[in-house]
Amino acid sequence: MPSMLFDDEVIATLAAARKSSEIDVSLPGGPTRIPRPFPSPLDWRDHWIYFLMIDRFNNPAAPPRSIWDRATGDRQGGTFEGVRQRLNYIRELGAGAIWLTPVLKNRQSDASHHGYGIMDFLEVDPRFGTRPDRAEAELVQLIDEAHAHGLYVILDIVLNHAGDVFAYKVNGAIRDAADWRQDPYTIHWRDLDGTPRQDWTDAPDNPARDAALWPSELRKNLWMRRQGKGGPLQGDFETLKEFKTEQTDEFNDKPVWNLLIRIYQYIIAKFDVDGFRIDTLKHVERDFALTFCNAIREYAYSIGKKNFFIFGETKDDEHILAEYTGRYTSEEEGRFGADASLDFPLQWKLAPAIKGFAPPTVIEDVFSLRKKIQQEKNLLSTHGEASRFFVTFLDNHDDHSRFLYPRDGGDYSSQLTLAIGCLLSLQGICCLYYGTEQGLQGTEELYAESVAHKPENVREALWGKANAFDQAHPIYRQVQKIAEVRASEPALRYGRQYFRPVSGNNRDFGPSKEPGGILAFSRILNDREILIVANTSVSDNFSGWVLIDARINNDDRRFDLAYSNHGATGRSQAVSGPVTFHRRDGSTSDGWARRLPVELAPMELQLLAPED
Repeated sequence: MPSMLFDDEVIATLAAARKSSEIDVSLPGGPTRIPRPFPSPLDWRDHWIYFLMIDRFNNPAAPPRSIWDRATGDRQGGTFEGVRQRLNYIRELGAGAIWLTPVLKNRQSDASHHGYGIMDFLEVDPRFGTRPDRAEAELVQLIDEAHAHGLYVILDIVLNHAGDVFAYKVNGAIRDAADWRQDPYTIHWRDLDGTPRQDWTDAPDNPARDAALWPSELRKNLWMRRQGKGGPLQGDFETLKEFKTEQTDEFNDKPVWNLLIRIYQYIIAKFDVDGFRIDTLKHVERDFALTFCNAIREYAYSIGKKNFFIFGETKDDEHILAEYTGRYTSEEEGRFGADASLDFPLQWKLAPAIKGFAPPTVIEDVFSLRKKIQQEKNLLSTHGEASRFFVTFLDNHDDHSRFLYPRDGGDYSSQLTLAIGCLLSLQGICCLYYGTEQGLQGTEELYAESVAHKPENVREALWGKANAFDQAHPIYRQVQKIAEVRASEPALRYGRQYFRPVSGNNRDFGPSKEPGGILAFSRILNDREILIVANTSVSDNFSGWVLIDARINNDDRRFDLAYSNHGATGRSQAVSGPVTFHRRDGSTSDGWARRLPVELAPMELQLLAPED
């Protein structure tokens, strides 16, 4: 393994990636030949993402180290091999890409399972291997076989910080973390056992490979902030130590920028990955974030990956997301940010609306504000292009509960499949969190009298569950069906999006403004409209009408029920007539409109497509 960024192995790996070749990959059905580097997809909207935590997904060689659905911060033992053996399970679910939590080496003396505390940016964490010396080869095999299955691979990466690689001296005591202060603290780098060394107040020159921080060029006091946690968009993440990316050298260059860019170019070349998800992007110095995304995009293009996908975790409102995503209009140098951002604004509204705690109009509000900001940035060639900039999701590894969280003991599986149907139908690149398809509901602690609010509650060791990878599970089958409709209807991937007024009497049409109401929207591409209607009530049926586009649908147009999470089938025919429009501001107007009759049970989602 290389210890420096400019040693022979790194140079050779980067050079080899510039030469196209083909490799043979062994699959159960026989060998398959794939190109390497593996080319990017033409459009990431064609490939929804399955997100999994390596330590919590699968280990076919051993059970989880503790009870599978108990909250724990310790490692459960998931492996690359465990993921590899379930590639077909993921592909047959309908996913087109896998997002893996960080694969690089964390402190070996630390039992943390998540991977975000990296201490060696050039080595794979050996604990993800069936044997420590097999980890790197097994990651390569996993990615190659994913490609052979038609799956792209996205790695979670960290730019903002390293792991807990040193301790602070605070008022004479050694502490893992320290409160923010303006001046740097005295620090003590950790040895291979994780012990802060009294004599390592400056970065050691040649520590053991499990000590301090690697590669050696990155191991320098000046490149670390050393000011503790809690600063304004600065500082450590608890014990994870922040890089000082803005630090310049004697040539007024920014070495930390250059080092991290080269590190991740090497990772692309070494493992042939197809995209990066950048952890805590909004905490990264914005100039560096833009420069990094451009440099990685250019490098990937140079080796034949012409649509390398970069999306970031920017847990904030639409305006902040816009500063890190795509081309920002105030950017003088013409740099582009990440290709997309995780869609926190939608996640924050989707669950309350679908669970009947908020009116469906809150979802429309998200997209209305988004459209306004995207137009201000002058990013859109068509309304449908907005779907490229957001990775949508219901829940993830940082939440304190899963979307499916039935505290009253009720059966809300239909509510979950309704939510998944909305997720795969709304604008965006959809991402589904592992275990959703098996009905995971969070750990036991979530249902205790005193709820422990922590992300470990949604990090179950999936393979410990009985029949964990059941492809006949009702939710797995529903995801398959929704994914099949999405794959067969280009409008659901690229189309314009319009929220539709509804009516219970076929005369008065307006938005559903009360909790437990009807969410209705259309996706339109050219002359084809797909109508999505969801009844968010947990108890009431809905019999009514939904407006559709009169310009592309005539009164003879019939719509087939392409999907229902309740298994309903049937066909509806468009009708026209006079209506009264009731707007959200209270105003009304009379007019003529075309609409479609619908019948929905509680917690039912329907996708209606024009008859072929």
